[in-house]
Amino acid sequence: MTKLPVLNQLRVPRLMSITAILFLIIFSSSQSIAIPADQGKDIPVIGRWDITIDKGGKSLPSWLEVQKSGTHTLIGRFTYAFGSARPITEVKPEGGKYSFSIPPQWEEGNRNMDFEFEVDGDQLKGTMVYTDGVTYHFTGVRAPLLTRNAAPAWGSPIKLFNGKDTKGWHTDGKNQWTVENGILRSLHSGANLISDQKFTDFKLHIEFRYQKGSNSGVYLRGRYETQIIDTKTGDPEPINNQFSAIYGFLPPNKMMAKDAGQWQSYDITLVGRLVTIVANGTMVICKQEIPGLTGGAIDSKEGEPGPILIQGDHGPIDYRNIVITPVK
Repeated sequence: MTKLPVLNQLRVPRLMSITAILFLIIFSSSQSIAIPADQGKDIPVIGRWDITIDKGGKSLPSWLEVQKSGTHTLIGRFTYAFGSARPITEVKPEGGKYSFSIPPQWEEGNRNMDFEFEVDGDQLKGTMVYTDGVTYHFTGVRAPLLTRNAAPAWGSPIKLFNGKDTKGWHTDGKNQWTVENGILRSLHSGANLISDQKFTDFKLHIEFRYQKGSNSGVYLRGRYETQIIDTKTGDPEPINNQFSAIYGFLPPNKMMAKDAGQWQSYDITLVGRLVTIVANGTMVICKQEIPGLTGGAIDSKEGEPGPILIQGDHGPIDYRNIVITPVK
């Protein structure tokens, strides 16, 4: 038998050593980046929450969404009792509780609003330190999905405004609404106008006219504002807050606003959370999901029927031809 050269005899253990080292490197690396088996499962705080804040004896409807950003961070959105949904850069877990902080939007004062809360199943409770430094308590429940399993069957159209008076409506403060020549008018800022009837799913036709720089809105179920605003000549607004948007959430795909002083129209269909908006004859939002409450909602009970609310606290506004077709 021919003897192997000494060099070749040494090559085998060297190769074995290199192989072993590579195995250890690969094994160690795989161990350090291994994802736990339950990494894909949502932790209890993930989701959307309908919140009620007890602020000085008043119940203020608010809304919270928490979601993952990658694998290490929780982020979210929050809607206070007024204003638009605002981003939360980080929801911090610590000691079984969660906390976040957001800067003031329309609130008075300069300090942040600080929130701390804990989750128990489909409920949460916590505290809010407001911009004035006062602490208030809040509770919340997991927001309903509002999924519909079948296409709606529509009932008969109902004239919500009779063209003569405000019968079938009430206000949330001192009434400044009048009726002139078949037109429902708010000549100056004042109370909001709320339909006595409540609805689940519906189709709504409504016509309106605003003065230069004015602002109003139509709240669907009293909880989701379809923005009415002088986008052309009014103060600049983010696209989510402009004409025909679901305020703070859903922007129109095309700007169909007319000039101030002209009559305009919305045809709005709401089925569960899905909304379609036709502004002045053009579809600008098509079956988009409304995530949650907009600022100014009447309550945080998203699973219940609600009224049509017309905003009257942001300047002069006229309405006419308000017709709703509810689901059977």
